[in-house]
Amino acid sequence: MSIFIDAATTVEVQGATGKEGSYWLKHMAEMGTRVVFGVTPGKEGQFVENVPVFSSVQRGMKQHPAELAMLFVPPRFTKDAVFEALDAGIKKIVTIAEGVPAHELLQIRRAALSCGAFVIGGNTSGIISPGKGMAGCIPYWIQRVYRKGDIGVMTRSGSLTNEVTAEIVKGGFGVSTLIGVGGDMIPGTRFVELLPMYEKDPETKAVVIIGELGGTMEEEVAEAIEAKVFTKPLVAFVGGRTAPEGKRMGHAGAIVTGGRGSVTGKVKALEKAGAFTAAKPSQVGQLLKEAMARA
Repeated sequence: MSIFIDAATTVEVQGATGKEGSYWLKHMAEMGTRVVFGVTPGKEGQFVENVPVFSSVQRGMKQHPAELAMLFVPPRFTKDAVFEALDAGIKKIVTIAEGVPAHELLQIRRAALSCGAFVIGGNTSGIISPGKGMAGCIPYWIQRVYRKGDIGVMTRSGSLTNEVTAEIVKGGFGVSTLIGVGGDMIPGTRFVELLPMYEKDPETKAVVIIGELGGTMEEEVAEAIEAKVFTKPLVAFVGGRTAPEGKRMGHAGAIVTGGRGSVTGKVKALEKAGAFTAAKPSQVGQLLKEAMARA
């Protein structure tokens, strides 16, 4: 099994006929992802890479039931697109849009939680189980980064993901499932909500989290480890160590408030809980070896 997506997962793509949607739909299908239909209002009857396009999610679901919705739609349409997928009964949704208004992100998260669904993003490159399935805009063909294995990866960062994951591969490991939760202040799904999935997955032997300055997701992971919600080895790299103490950063998720959210605080909390923390990406592979040897 894999987390969130595997070779059997059926996927629908909203925004399928747009430039980004059609480009990444092609690559998702080439990797082996089961893309069963696309959605673009007014474009029903068209095909993208032999995938039929419908005017709405509901119309597509009648002929080609999908388990996961992949959204390539602009920020101003993201909330409506998420709600459309939720209304159609889809419980797994990935949206890459950056710049969705904060109040709409909050509405999206509340709606998903109310119906037992998971929204990954926004402001994410997506999710991937190498060799099985991908939803998003992830360059899966880079073998030094996206090699199949037994290390789960959760990341808040777009820029650091390839670098850190390459170090996992360099250390002799590979990836079971990588999930980019996104860098926005209000992510649809938080690290701690995904940890139980990795805990239950027999193909995931350890987890690496790629964190950032700001927010409290890394501290929540530390609390979950201490509460034995997650018991597998965990290695963390938290970006932003060179940021001036006490300075409010511009990134939506990089806000430090109430004494929580600093890199120092995150590292202390994780180490106290028993996680291994890397001061730089190049240490991740070796720390994984140490963590798994100790388990």
